[in-house]
Amino acid sequence: MPRPAVTIAARAARSAGNIILRYMNRIDGLNIVEKQQMDFVSEVDKLAEAEIIKELRRAYPDHAILGEESGAIGKGPLQWVIDPLDGTHNYLRGIPHFSVSIALLEKGVPMHGVVFDPLRDELFTASKGDGAFLNDRRMRVSKRENLGGALIATGFPYRQRAHLTPQLDMTRAILGQAEDIRRSGSAALDLAYTAAGRYDGYFEIGLKPWDMAAGVLLVHEAGGRYCDFAGRDGIPASGNLIAGNLNVAKAMVDAIGANATPTLLKA
Repeated sequence: MPRPAVTIAARAARSAGNIILRYMNRIDGLNIVEKQQMDFVSEVDKLAEAEIIKELRRAYPDHAILGEESGAIGKGPLQWVIDPLDGTHNYLRGIPHFSVSIALLEKGVPMHGVVFDPLRDELFTASKGDGAFLNDRRMRVSKRENLGGALIATGFPYRQRAHLTPQLDMTRAILGQAEDIRRSGSAALDLAYTAAGRYDGYFEIGLKPWDMAAGVLLVHEAGGRYCDFAGRDGIPASGNLIAGNLNVAKAMVDAIGANATPTLLKA
């Protein structure tokens, strides 16, 4: 049975998903702001985040919150980390691949996580020590033994173009061994798909906490591993993330570590 925190987070994610779907056919009329170069936020992001915060506040008024759009609200050991619309670029272009991501962290460690795909009605959930689930069915990472034949997900974040050359070198090294690489535009769903065994692994540069907080818990509870580019376990402060089953994650650390710059290998 899901923990109460997961039940609340799932309800909040579904409420946000309803808002996202409601505006899908009205994208041309949305108010869209460019926060910084190539970083867009729409009124849907803000409405969805407000709905999530309302639901969380109703159940847990004393918990701190970190939202992509709202920033940090309150302080304390328990903090909800929210991405109300992960894949905004996809959404604004009518590409049907985006999600809602909500995680509860205790002193920086993910305890509960939810990633919701409102288009496919797929709800990915996990609680620390309880396993990971897709619509109440247990999930496990893939059994791939190495990068040979692996399907790997990645992203090319607009904020990290200064690292484009080493990123392409890392991608080349991975693709030289793997079956193929996918770049879908939603880090939370990439991690959820890795937890479900759809992808064998995932890596990306410069993620924010709300991009990965729920997804990394899904991977861990599905029997996988997440670490930084140097192989240090845990949520990387650098945002440079590797995730996958134990064998593929190790192979990715080796391939990426041989091509990453010293800056990208820092903790």
